[in-house]
Amino acid sequence: MKIVMYSAIFLSALLFWQGAAFNAADLDKARDAQNRGALERLASQLAGPADKLPNDAQAQYRLALAQSYVAEVAMETGDKNAARAAAETGIKAAERATALKPDDAEYHRLLGTLCGQVIPANVLVGLRYGHCAQDEVNKAVQLDPKSSANYVSRGVGNYYLPPSLGGGTDAAIKDFQKAIELDPRSAQGHLWLGLALRKANRNAEARKELQKAVDLDPARAWAKQQLAKTPEK
Repeated sequence: MKIVMYSAIFLSALLFWQGAAFNAADLDKARDAQNRGALERLASQLAGPADKLPNDAQAQYRLALAQSYVAEVAMETGDKNAARAAAETGIKAAERATALKPDDAEYHRLLGTLCGQVIPANVLVGLRYGHCAQDEVNKAVQLDPKSSANYVSRGVGNYYLPPSLGGGTDAAIKDFQKAIELDPRSAQGHLWLGLALRKANRNAEARKELQKAVDLDPARAWAKQQLAKTPEK
């Protein structure tokens, strides 16, 4: 009995150490370089602690975050099916995290983001996942209205959501502007504001925002790509 107990304690300690060793900067670095292989390896490493510690909200969140980054890069590089697969895996972990800590705004933001990442690969699931994306991100904003990341996520949702359903470019621009107001150094906020302005045919303004995103995060390949393809006028 003692051996079993000590083994369980050792396993928990090992998994805790693995989680503590996790560095979100590694995810950011791989995402910026569009290195999907590195992101998939990080997600695989984080799957073990998440499986072994189903009641550890942080372990679930880390796995969900890694899968969201995999989905993001897959979309950027044109692999919608891979994006959907990663997002659906991440949703399961994010749902566990929000169930364990329902008052954590970041957990709800990530769940909403993952739900939104499923849709481009299959518009037929838009109704199911669309409600999840909207409801969860709105919940995040409600819980933490001072979080710049929450408005970026809501803006991305509005960017893709038709005006007839409450979204649209104007709504997205307002969200991204709010995100930047809360955090002027939000590279994500400037990047997505640039994309929304370009969609609104405001190219000169779009280039300014995209350049700001590149200045804030020079390693971000996708920001550089979007700046290069944006007309000056």
